[in-house]
Amino acid sequence: MALLDFFDRRKKNKDGSEEMSFIDHLEELRWHLIRSVIAIGICGIAFFIYVREIVNDILLAPTQPSFVTYKWFCDLSHALGLGDAICMKGVKATFLSTQLTSQFISSFTIAFVGGFVVAFPYIFWEFWRFIKPALSEKEKRNTGGVIFWVSILFFGGVAFGYYVLTPFMVNFYFSYSLSPLIEIKPTFSDYLENLIYTTVGIGVLFQMPLLVMILAKIGIVTGKFLRKYRRHAFVIIIIAAAIITPSTDPFSLAIVAIPLYILFEASIILASRINKKQDKKLEEWS
Repeated sequence: MALLDFFDRRKKNKDGSEEMSFIDHLEELRWHLIRSVIAIGICGIAFFIYVREIVNDILLAPTQPSFVTYKWFCDLSHALGLGDAICMKGVKATFLSTQLTSQFISSFTIAFVGGFVVAFPYIFWEFWRFIKPALSEKEKRNTGGVIFWVSILFFGGVAFGYYVLTPFMVNFYFSYSLSPLIEIKPTFSDYLENLIYTTVGIGVLFQMPLLVMILAKIGIVTGKFLRKYRRHAFVIIIIAAAIITPSTDPFSLAIVAIPLYILFEASIILASRINKKQDKKLEEWS
């Protein structure tokens, strides 16, 4: 949908009494953004107050041998009869702070990102309130429950990044060494940046099936179209994985790209089923 066409489709005020100007649209968008920022700020305050507990008990937990994921994978390995094949022992990591202000700045980063994650359903609700007037009645019906599913996919992606991808990357980076004379001791800022990319980035990319489903219901994409450009999608997924993981080694790319490609294949299945239902309705009407 082109930008001008979008504004044209939502040109009426809520009461339908008069047309909204382009400036009116921007003013309404501004208030949606302001309310979203306020929500992030309110949630971020709680994160800032308890930032030390959050750092010790949550953010640094994947670097400790007691992290729950290590037990899960070891139990799974034994249950499958693989012995210790996929067991991860974890690492007892320590981090450096090389700048005087780095820990203070990291506190605000944690507060902002944490506030965004917690407030995400409300942020998307504000976004949905802005675009909803531009949708037809059919499009509104076809996108029912979108806020719930967007939130589920986002939090699912964040959890996957935190409980699965982060422990794998921590173990890989801390166990990989060019020489025993080289001591691995990264800065906390570097670790925090990688953690944010891995969790929040995956949470955003997990929206792929829902986005495809909405586009298929509206009639913009089809399962046939997605299958035709499967190879192109694979390249885009590799690029997205490289953006999410600042270190573009094959290991990091693989553990991010594989679940994303699985989501793409799931999107093809969803789109194809929706197209079949739409074709069946057309046959009944004709």
